[in-house]
Amino acid sequence: MLRHLVILLALSAQTAGAQTALSGAEFDEYTRGKTLFYGFEGQVYGVERYLPNRRVIWSFLDGQCKEGVWYQREDQICFVYEDRLDPQCWVFTRSGGGLIAQFEGDPQATELYEAEDLGEEMVCLGPEVGV
Repeated sequence: MLRHLVILLALSAQTAGAQTALSGAEFDEYTRGKTLFYGFEGQVYGVERYLPNRRVIWSFLDGQCKEGVWYQREDQICFVYEDRLDPQCWVFTRSGGGLIAQFEGDPQATELYEAEDLGEEMVCLGPEVGV
């Protein structure tokens, strides 16, 4: 009986670790029209609004919002923002709690997860006006 339990646990771990990366179409279907908050190590990390035509608006919850676009490159979803032209690429998978994003698909790199609905709005302050 114990041997069977160990085998089942091992198979469950392999299944959990072998999640399939979302394709661009799957990612678009899941995110389009939504505003998703992302967490990192138990803290809210940032928020992203997903617009039509693969456009996005990102904020680190500081009122500063950056517009960008996303595209699929192999098994990664890459984002390019107005203030940073080098792509930020992530492998997205789905879990029971929502999306999981692994930076460049590297298990040693940053992993973000979709946070539960926080009941908060995405706030973007206007441009700073000179003195």
